[in-house]
Amino acid sequence: MKILIVDDNPTNLKLASEVLACEGYVVESAEDAERAQEMLRHSVPDLILMDIALPGMDGLTLARLLKGDPAYQHVRIVALTAFAMKGDDQKAREAGCDAYITKPIDTRKLPVQVAEILQRSASPKAKGT
Repeated sequence: MKILIVDDNPTNLKLASEVLACEGYVVESAEDAERAQEMLRHSVPDLILMDIALPGMDGLTLARLLKGDPAYQHVRIVALTAFAMKGDDQKAREAGCDAYITKPIDTRKLPVQVAEILQRSASPKAKGT
């Protein structure tokens, strides 16, 4: 399974990448939405962990673009944010995100959260919800 992590914070990128790589995932990273789009032209991941507050195009805008493109509609997108305000999870879902994780990332929970999201996408029931 391949995961793309999009985050402008090098520490967050490194931490999430290392935790998920240790779990056996193939991990790629991008520091902004524009770089992520460039990478997606060459390789489509199973899941994208996307920071909401990115320089330039924000993560929710990129999520909307990807979910509107048939080539990427199947990709699970998880919004990551340090600014967890009431209603932010709803905004993320409206933008097309499949899940929402707050920062700081809990390195013990992250692999379990990712596995659960990927499992939901693999089950036939999830397609109808």
